Amino acid sequence: MAARSGNDYLQGLRTRQREVYLRGERVADVTSHPGLSGGARAIASLYDQQVALADTMTYRSPKSGDPLGLSFIVPKTQQDLERRRVMMLNWARTTCGMMGRSPDFMNVTYAAWAGAADYFGEKTPEYGANMRRYYEYISENDLVLTHSLINLQRSRTVSGAFNLEEGTALQAVKETSAGLVVRGARVLATLGPLADEIAVYSPRLGQHTAEHSPFALSFAIPCDTAGLRFLCRDSFDYGKSHFDHPLGSRFEEMDSIVFFDDVVVPWDRVFIYGDVDRLNNTAYATSSSAHTSHQGAAKNLAKCELVLGVALLMTETLGNAHLPHSQERIGELMMYTELMRACMRAAEADAKPNAYGVMTPASLPAETTRNLFMTAYPRMAEILQLLGSSSLMILPTEADMTGPLGAHIEQFLATENSDARSRVKLFHLAWDIACSSFGQRQVLYERFFASDPLTRARALAAIFPKQEITDRVRAFLDMDDTTTHRSGADT
Repeated sequence: MAARSGNDYLQGLRTRQREVYLRGERVADVTSHPGLSGGARAIASLYDQQVALADTMTYRSPKSGDPLGLSFIVPKTQQDLERRRVMMLNWARTTCGMMGRSPDFMNVTYAAWAGAADYFGEKTPEYGANMRRYYEYISENDLVLTHSLINLQRSRTVSGAFNLEEGTALQAVKETSAGLVVRGARVLATLGPLADEIAVYSPRLGQHTAEHSPFALSFAIPCDTAGLRFLCRDSFDYGKSHFDHPLGSRFEEMDSIVFFDDVVVPWDRVFIYGDVDRLNNTAYATSSSAHTSHQGAAKNLAKCELVLGVALLMTETLGNAHLPHSQERIGELMMYTELMRACMRAAEADAKPNAYGVMTPASLPAETTRNLFMTAYPRMAEILQLLGSSSLMILPTEADMTGPLGAHIEQFLATENSDARSRVKLFHLAWDIACSSFGQRQVLYERFFASDPLTRARALAAIFPKQEITDRVRAFLDMDDTTTHRSGADT
């Protein structure tokens, strides 16, 4: 099957009814529900773009010869990474970087895992075969995946480690001929109600050190599997127009809690079971962390470009672009934008094949994008607040523009550089980035998108070549400075 169109994607959501709950009620159709349909249409637009720009956005399936989405490619060359980046950046710019879990995130994850399928099959060969078969299935059918990584917790132990024995964490409770039976809850399935399948794994089990554990799981199942239920947070799509709520009305990707009520996971959908070390080491052993960082960098760059562009237009509209404080803040936004671009391109330029022959973005620049954005994006939103000041509160609605006071709005809200409607429309966008519920969810999301700051700092420290740096300093300290000084005096 070739890469899907947007209509194919939407029809798939309508055909396979999953249990999704929002505002106390079960959602009959996620493609038409007012709190979810905007996000569904946004994802559909990505698939339509993929079809329209097939030369740029797809590659030929090595099996069927059909065009497949480029985010599914198992890269073998630097050119593959560059082509994939162009595709991912097209998608990211389409959503203004506001959909952190666009389908390419999970696609590059499973592409990396398929390329390293031997890792999953090292002790249990069928798990490696499962991975290869599943990757082929989702890539050939162009499916949308969500994922759920984190166990809900009731308490922490004295040492600070999560207590996995409280009955809330997802675990295997039974082995049957049909598959594993799993029970518990997971968060945070972003895009869950709008996905075809859900991948369940963990970045790490933390302090859980048992060699074999029922909590050590990696599997994937359809979102309409019996016993699987999604509970949504309240929607940030309030049914307003694109004028009034330009981002929330378009890009509500939704976050959800996932309940597993004795869900049967077929054995051919299991990739890791019980092996704590293998689960804990997956991200770096398979290089999937570097690939998802590469995808995240494209998303981050698109987000930087949006915020920078809005800031430039705000200062132009208000006529204060020449003021020193405006220039300083714009310069800071430019710095974040170019740092993100540079790290992304450096990851490609220094890419090397991993142990499984998969061309892998260089880890240091790729992972640095994650650490940088945790603090950069909240600051970027703050800069918009500072630049906008009280103008962010002068926001008539679209209805007001043609209402009884429309003439007053046109007269008094126009500036030397902008008519009133353009000004108000721009500042609604700035509000949706920096002040609205949708915007504040984005700030929170970016703070913890890649885990907490301490975990990220430790992760970066673990891969940084510290010895190489300290050896340079030691070599400098060991130089014969007497000889150096005398040499300088002789000249």
